[in-house]
Amino acid sequence: MRTERSIRFFEEARKRMPGGVSSPVRAFKAVGGQPLFIKRGKGSHIEDVDGNRFIDYVLSWGPMIMGHAHPKVVASIAKASLSGTSFGAPTSLEIKLAQAIQMAFPLMERVRFVNSGTEATMSAIRLARAVTGRNKIIKFEGCYHGHADSLLVRAGSGATTLGIPDSGGVPPVLAHDTLVLPFNDLKKVESLLMKEGNQVACVIVEPVPGNMGTILPAPGYLAGLRELTKPFGILLIFDEVMSGFRVALGGAQERYGIRPDLTCLGKIIGGGLPVGAYGGSASLMSQVAPEGPVYQAGTLSGNPLAMSAGIATLSLMTPETYEYLESCSAALSEGLADAARRAKIKIQINRVGSQMTVFFNDHPVTDYTSALRSDTKQFSRFFTRMLTRGVYLPPSQFEAFFLSTAHKSADIEKTIQAAYLAFKGM
Repeated sequence: MRTERSIRFFEEARKRMPGGVSSPVRAFKAVGGQPLFIKRGKGSHIEDVDGNRFIDYVLSWGPMIMGHAHPKVVASIAKASLSGTSFGAPTSLEIKLAQAIQMAFPLMERVRFVNSGTEATMSAIRLARAVTGRNKIIKFEGCYHGHADSLLVRAGSGATTLGIPDSGGVPPVLAHDTLVLPFNDLKKVESLLMKEGNQVACVIVEPVPGNMGTILPAPGYLAGLRELTKPFGILLIFDEVMSGFRVALGGAQERYGIRPDLTCLGKIIGGGLPVGAYGGSASLMSQVAPEGPVYQAGTLSGNPLAMSAGIATLSLMTPETYEYLESCSAALSEGLADAARRAKIKIQINRVGSQMTVFFNDHPVTDYTSALRSDTKQFSRFFTRMLTRGVYLPPSQFEAFFLSTAHKSADIEKTIQAAYLAFKGM
């Protein structure tokens, strides 16, 4: 595999951008080596600037559910661009995309479009604080909700330790109001709420976490969160930026039958362009400016290119789409598990819908603590060996794989064979 041009580009990029990248995980620090600079994508494949071609399981970290450069999505963007790229004024495209979202997420009676998942989550939390008159929030260890200050905290030792800033530049006063608990442990949620429930504005959770690797909610866990928050008037926020339209048409709330108060979306609803959204009942969302006192604004929110790409993408999502994604993803996860067994390598595969993670771990991975027990050095070797065999995986043990409708049986078979050879050499 030749990488001369990527190496040259990376050297130049490091002179002009922090770490040479626009988002940290892209730098390949977790797996070693240098990042590849991508030139183009089509269907299930991407190609780098040196002409190397890969089966892609990153898919821009999830949004390319129909594959790269889907003709209908590309045509919608091109058509919209001919009329202008941004107006800072309403367009009918916003109404159309909102309608498509509400068909799948009926609890989102009113939707506000923003430019990213980070904007969606921080805006939803601001709304929750305003309507409850409370400051504290609960999040879960290993669940990532964007890089807003109050969300960049992690738990200290102990079940109810106050958050500690997980990034430079985060004032301790903001961390103080963020309570962090282990995922999949209802007893600790109940214990904390008995002490501080009347001070908590919201519980925000990735119903299917994907940023510590894919973690499945334990049976009854999400329903338990709903039951525990209601008596205290605490709003339950589902961060479905990753799981929305990915684990089911109506996201995790449809798959698991839960009714959150607020939902945050992103990724797929922009068809690969920058976008986010948050929404809930008409009464809650009426508190958002200009109807209510909760201020939130964005010059490029509702951008016509992103709206068009999202409309085109969601129009392609049918029951048959999900049947295909389910069968394709099951074949991949079962094939990878079999390849590991034959090579006598111990792994755990967590999968829901077309999202999965291969953990190099001897035991089931159910939360952040168990995820951290994974062998990251083994994953790094696996990543590199798969890359040299033409398979592009997320460059971190703690990120999710994604599949698209563009992945075909030949892609799956090639990936499984590559994995067996990679495992065998370990």
